[in-house]
Formats: sequence, C-alpha cells, structure tokens
Amino acid sequence: MRHNTKHCLLLRFVMTQPHTASDPIFDTHLERFDHEVIEASRTQPILVDFWADWCPPCKALTPVLERVIAHYAGRIRMAKVEVDEGDNMKLAGRYSLRGFPTVLLFVGGEIVGRFASAKPEHWVREFIAEHANIE
Repeated sequence: MRHNTKHCLLLRFVMTQPHTASDPIFDTHLERFDHEVIEASRTQPILVDFWADWCPPCKALTPVLERVIAHYAGRIRMAKVEVDEGDNMKLAGRYSLRGFPTVLLFVGGEIVGRFASAKPEHWVREFIAEHANIE
C-alpha cells in the first residue's frame, strides 16, 4: 500500500498537537496531568479514563464514555490516559489504581468519584449526575 507522504505528515502533526480547552475528549499524560486535569477541574468537571491498549474492558468502555461526554454537550470533559505510554503508570500509582479501565471524576481539583471496569451508559450518566451535580 502506498502512503501519501503529505497526508501522513499532516496526521502526525495533528496527533501530536496539544488539545484546546474546548476539546471535549483529549489525551493527556504525566507531564500535563496537573494542569489539564486537576487545574481544569476547578472550572469544569473532568472525567479521566485510565486505559490500556491490551485491555478488552477498556475497549468496551470507550464508546460508552464517548457517548456520555457527547450527551453532556460541553458541561463535562474527558481526559484519556494510556497507562503504558511514557511515565503514565506513575499516575496510576499516584491514584492507587489496581486495574483497568479505571475512571476518576475530578471536580474542584479533587477526586469526587471513581469506578473500575466497563459499565453501561445509564450507569455512567447516573455516576456523573450524582458526583458532579449535572444532569
């Protein structure tokens, strides 16, 4: 298969650019976590999905979380942390994560809720409503 070099370079450029504050779903990592998650949660709830590429329940949860974030239409954002990338496993240690996927909800710079494993969409919506006080 022949790749379009221009397209590959553009795709690589786009994938490595930092997200904007308006991106409802974004990737983050150890070096940006405090700013992009903890500080940002002081103005808007941030759901954090700790996941791994080798994890089937992680892959099952991803589309559920994406639908939930879309449902809230900008009232909550989601950060994704690939635990096997770079030093991200240190974040898993910081928050005593025992398995993946684990989802943490930050509001006001603090963790207000957490859950592990794949969950149905209605369960995730109820979790957010209860802990972030948004319907």
